[in-house]
Amino acid sequence: MLSSMKKIKEYLFKDKRKFTEGLSFKKMFFIFIIFSFLGCIYEDLLFMAKNYINYGILDYSTKRGLLYLELSPIYGWGACLMIYILGRKPRQKIEYFALGSLIGGGFEYIISFLQETFTGTTSWDYSDYLLNINGRTTLPYMLFWGLLCYILMVKIYPFMSQKIETIPYNLGNIIYYILLVIITLDMFISFSACIRMGLRHSGYDPITKYGEIIDRVYNDDRMKKSYTNMVVK
Repeated sequence: MLSSMKKIKEYLFKDKRKFTEGLSFKKMFFIFIIFSFLGCIYEDLLFMAKNYINYGILDYSTKRGLLYLELSPIYGWGACLMIYILGRKPRQKIEYFALGSLIGGGFEYIISFLQETFTGTTSWDYSDYLLNINGRTTLPYMLFWGLLCYILMVKIYPFMSQKIETIPYNLGNIIYYILLVIITLDMFISFSACIRMGLRHSGYDPITKYGEIIDRVYNDDRMKKSYTNMVVK
């Protein structure tokens, strides 16, 4: 037993190559996971704070973006987009703020549009907010994304990038492929369920066996438990 554990440990740590470097897909994938998780926690805490302020109720309710994993992909995609666009060359700090505002606001607008177009649902609506843009984003939120982008690119990403690169090569690859399969499956099922929910409310019956299974397993009650913010148009 001890001999087997020693061999496994030697295999995991013997390869001294860098696990990943630059703006490679593997590094972006790990960035995606980290910020998807942090975004999910942020949404949960924000919801809890709003509930306490408005109703005096201290209630924790998850606002994840997937059916099973505690991840909110929009935050992961947003972070990866900012890093990939702005991390290719050194920039002035003000550029991170200005460009981050545009990228963050534009990304939020596009995701809202795509969600409504392809699933017939929305997860946020800023129509009653100050300086909103078609209810999909707002100028104050864009400035908030710019501030987050500045902090991300100047403080967080350089540290995080260095730590990811120091993951042992073989260990990193094993973790990468396991998480890639698990997250891809969760995303595929989650997005299928969201699309079918929108089609179901529009009167479209499933045309495949997979669609029938999705409708049966992920009915409206099941979806509302996972996506408490989602509204069917």
